[in-house]
Amino acid sequence: RAKEIKTKLGTLLQKPDSAIDFIIPYPEKPEKPPKAQKPSPEEALQWRDSLEKLLQNPYGLASFHSFLHSEFSEENIEFWVACEDYKKTKSPVKMAEKAKKIYEEFIQTEAPKEVNIDHFTKDVTMKNLVEPSPSSFDMAQKKIFALMEKDSLPRFLRSEFYQELIK
Repeated sequence: RAKEIKTKLGTLLQKPDSAIDFIIPYPEKPEKPPKAQKPSPEEALQWRDSLEKLLQNPYGLASFHSFLHSEFSEENIEFWVACEDYKKTKSPVKMAEKAKKIYEEFIQTEAPKEVNIDHFTKDVTMKNLVEPSPSSFDMAQKKIFALMEKDSLPRFLRSEFYQELIK
């Protein structure tokens, strides 16, 4: 038995015949999703009508996110996107995990990307998280949407980037 183990160890410890033995096969890189198509000036002009139209357009969402990032205020759009993703979650276990992550990242006091919501909204949201449901973050998400609509959207519409899109 000891000789058998020694033989197996000896085989394992032998130097490989070539460097080929060291090559670890990796699966091919997944293709990147196609970039959102740049909208026509007419399409971009519709974003003035509503924040909803802007956020429904993948290019508009990405542009708005970049703009908010440049202003160091991207937590609002990231929270809104996280809530949209959360609402699509079917599994109660995954929903609870996502709810905890959203709470810790955006809602709790001193969160890394804490969004600006009033105490009442924060309390309602915390109570909703006792039993997470697709509507747990609705009140907070609506407040943040309204904040972006009244504050961030007008600044975005005046930005150079948006002005270039509508030319």
